[in-house]
Amino acid sequence: MLKTFIGPVEDEASKAYLRPETAQGIFVNYKNILDTQRVKLPFGIAQIGKAFRNEITPGNFIFRTREFEQMEMEYFVRKGEDEKAFDYWVEERMNWYLEDLGIKKENLRIRKHDQKELAHYAKGCVDVEYNFPGIGWSEIEGIASRTDFDLKQHEKFSGQDLAYFDDETKEKFIPFVIEPSAGVERVMLALLCDAYGEIKGGRTQTTEKTKETEILLKLDKRISPFQIAVLPLVKNKKEVKDKANEVYKSLKPHFVCQYDEVGTIGRRYRRQDETGTPFALTVDFETLKTNDVTVRDRDTMEQERIEIPGLIEYFKNKFNC
Repeated sequence: MLKTFIGPVEDEASKAYLRPETAQGIFVNYKNILDTQRVKLPFGIAQIGKAFRNEITPGNFIFRTREFEQMEMEYFVRKGEDEKAFDYWVEERMNWYLEDLGIKKENLRIRKHDQKELAHYAKGCVDVEYNFPGIGWSEIEGIASRTDFDLKQHEKFSGQDLAYFDDETKEKFIPFVIEPSAGVERVMLALLCDAYGEIKGGRTQTTEKTKETEILLKLDKRISPFQIAVLPLVKNKKEVKDKANEVYKSLKPHFVCQYDEVGTIGRRYRRQDETGTPFALTVDFETLKTNDVTVRDRDTMEQERIEIPGLIEYFKNKFNC
């Protein structure tokens, strides 16, 4: 734990400790949730919050810090069903990284803790590890089978009855717990490392001539900060700008969009590539005649003309929504 003092005077009365994990707050609230929510096993309680570690050597950007954001869940199950639940959450958490966040499979692995690594109360534990450049394979999440240790300890020192009563079987027992615990900053760093790329000379003739290094952020389209960029080909023609604004306003209620008219169209494409925007939509002089626009794919750079009335459906298919 990280020791600190409350107030201006550093004495025994003002001594305090910052929590090293968020999980114990869940166990403190466990009985209240059990009594008020009428939950039935299996059930989970999840939260996100600040945690603190007195790290001797913080470093590698946001990989190791003294203050960080933690996502944790305590999943309560009946004894005997804990091994099945443990395997389930290992698979589900791995799928979250692969399918929901789009992290490359070759950069992720599951590492099982050997007996020497296990905490004295743990029945099993695995780490989800990412292959960070310059760091190597390192943990971004731990998934532990903590048995009934935590609840029994809280029951012992609080004097409260923390047993679960099964209405159907009339049994009373302390549940076992499966705990997935992930560090938000490390997951974020893994996402950035996985998506970030530099292309020397660039991908277009313009950048090849200037020998610039092009930055490309290949974030999965489901988590990109912007989904669509709307770009008027030129900003000094009112008709083109007005049409671009019209298209932008029609898409904005359905997608996370950005309107950009600063600089040349090539520079704007590059700017969107750097921020990870999957699609850039260009309104040009042809649009005023044919009522269609050019849609450019960030990753392939392929372009196609799409009629404006069909844009919403087109992008819904692209984003599977």
